[in-house]
Amino acid sequence: MTDDVGFRVGDVLSVACPFTQTRVDEGLKWDHLSLEWPWWRPDPDSEFVHWNGIVALGVDASTVVWHEMELFRTDPAPEHLKPGDVCRVGVPPTVVHVTAVDHFDPPLETGWLPRPHLAVAVLPRGLSYREVPADSHVNGTGYEIHPGDGTPFTFDLLFRPYAFLQPGDEVADAAGRAWRFDEPWDWFAFDGQEVPEVPEWPLALLTRSGTPCTPDDAAAVAGATAAGSHQETLLHWTRLTDATPTPLGTVVPRLQ
Repeated sequence: MTDDVGFRVGDVLSVACPFTQTRVDEGLKWDHLSLEWPWWRPDPDSEFVHWNGIVALGVDASTVVWHEMELFRTDPAPEHLKPGDVCRVGVPPTVVHVTAVDHFDPPLETGWLPRPHLAVAVLPRGLSYREVPADSHVNGTGYEIHPGDGTPFTFDLLFRPYAFLQPGDEVADAAGRAWRFDEPWDWFAFDGQEVPEVPEWPLALLTRSGTPCTPDDAAAVAGATAAGSHQETLLHWTRLTDATPTPLGTVVPRLQ
């Protein structure tokens, strides 16, 4: 799973990054540990961001615990490091779920090279979208990583809910209602009724990419939903993530 086609909202992944030698720039502060970043280089053509080669990792210095959103770890641990020390930094295999995927053309100007063309927001296992705190380490949807920006991430897809559908697919459910699939937890009912909020399996694929579906595509969706239900899919996802999904477009107050 290495290209941008491989990421969808709702995906459950195991993400890792091999531990690589680096040096501590600034010792443990109240909310971060600053390191010389081993995988990027300053972008001399950046007009808006002038990066100094340093990245701050989220740490709660009062209790010497990694910030709950932070994926990266150091060896030795932060409390054993001081400015100038040599250490290793990387990501141990960590289960996350994808909350947002953004593409950039031209690539995003970040101040470092390579410039990323993709941003994937993730939340570690045990954290839900509505629990994203308002701080400097994450954006409004989770911890943002940039596959393809030079950091040697590896990704293992553990589960993709509704892998047999594509965003924008239109289906008819067992109750005869027509739906548009946008994301696993974001369905639009064409009849305007709010209850039930999700389709009843099995599903019949009607259109894909705005055109009538092919017999093969229709058979794949019918076969995938011949048994099971939306509720079972959600239960499996929840067991893997220990989280509660939030449908696209839902307004979620950020914690203060």
